[in-house]
Amino acid sequence: MKTLQNLVGGIWEDSRGDAFHDVVNPATEEVVARCPSGSPEDVRLAVDAAVRAQPAWAALTVAERVERLSRWADTIAAHADELAELECREMGKPVALGRAFIGGAAMGFKAAVAEALEYAFEETVDGTGTTIVRTPLGVAAVIVPWNFPVPMTLGALGPLLAAGNTVVLKPSERSPMSAVRLLELMDLPPGVVNLVLGDSRAGAPLVADERVGLVHFTGSVESGRKVGERTGALLRRSILELGGKDPVVVDAGVDPVATAAAVAFGAFANSGQICTSMERVYVHHDVAEPFIEALVEAAGTYALGDGHDARTVLGPLVDRRQRDIVVRHVADAVSRGATVRAGGVVPEGKGFFYPATVLTGVDESMLVMTEETFGPIAPVAVVSSFEEGLERASASRFGLAATVYTADPAHMAAARRIPAGVVWVNQWQGGGPERLYEPAGDSGMGATGSRAAYDAATRPTSIHTAPAA
Repeated sequence: MKTLQNLVGGIWEDSRGDAFHDVVNPATEEVVARCPSGSPEDVRLAVDAAVRAQPAWAALTVAERVERLSRWADTIAAHADELAELECREMGKPVALGRAFIGGAAMGFKAAVAEALEYAFEETVDGTGTTIVRTPLGVAAVIVPWNFPVPMTLGALGPLLAAGNTVVLKPSERSPMSAVRLLELMDLPPGVVNLVLGDSRAGAPLVADERVGLVHFTGSVESGRKVGERTGALLRRSILELGGKDPVVVDAGVDPVATAAAVAFGAFANSGQICTSMERVYVHHDVAEPFIEALVEAAGTYALGDGHDARTVLGPLVDRRQRDIVVRHVADAVSRGATVRAGGVVPEGKGFFYPATVLTGVDESMLVMTEETFGPIAPVAVVSSFEEGLERASASRFGLAATVYTADPAHMAAARRIPAGVVWVNQWQGGGPERLYEPAGDSGMGATGSRAAYDAATRPTSIHTAPAA
């Protein structure tokens, strides 16, 4: 069993802390690695290394940084199978699904990095004698969750590094192995990207380090509030992508069977452990019956199993704690009058599995409609009109993303009224790397994506030069 190490200034080294925890394969419950729990000294050394490396990295031309980062992207793509296998072992994602997301993330990373070649790091305001120069912040901290460790890391790193910042990365203590391998594949100058492993014993001192100019955090609302409080007290920037309870509105006039298949994937993919999973479904009564029948049928095709098996569509939840949340939400819904139409029963045997589950008769008195579930659950509420669906979709403290299925052009336009960072119409996860968004409500703060990611990664300075006397 491997004991994982930190990467500090280009050197793999043991944690200075004395606490460790086991990384457990959620499909087999076998221990697959030993991970340090972190310490302030680990963080101090990693930030030291990032501070030392930053001036030389920023001194490279943009084209030089882009070229180095693009080569790394190609290496990652070539090792997508290996990285997907590690994600499967540490958090249960089926290898085929992981491979697809990692391949897409490598391409997205390369595209995001290339945007630096067109970004206005320096621009002149005509006729004013003013030049606006955007310089890197210095050191950034990137803290990523366990559900998509490689894609989430790449999504954050690209613009930060291309803009000339150096980074200290802290992956989730639940899924550190793929992050370790990701940085083993890296060919960048020592200290440009550093890795600190651990839980809050690493995360808290990293957020609190005054030399960190930006914290890019993805995780729970509770932890995100703590990050925001600390960075605010330090007058440092933070980008927070937090919980979601993403709604789906299914309008009359759509193909109920095809739409049900799309919703099944949006609700059940990665066992519902996606920040933008479909967690609330509002279906128009005109198509409700065939839609629900098709959704129940689709749920039955999501075969449970170890993600290394090509036949597996639905892997386990990341651990027992996460499965307990799902079980509690379903039990609460049933106790309040919901009906289980598919799934809803913990299977026997090892592993933290839970089947694709469809609930009907749900309302907003239930946890499954108000709190983030993060499991393979599709709770379906029947609405009398598109407007009712839109209103109920909008009535949430979360605002990460939303999806609307409709054939009505007026309803397509109305979809933008949902307060969310991303609204997809007729295609969940649509769009490309040019997407720019900011979560609403308790789902976070800080615009990111495309040019907004470069704006967040840099500080503008206006330089006014008057004619000499």
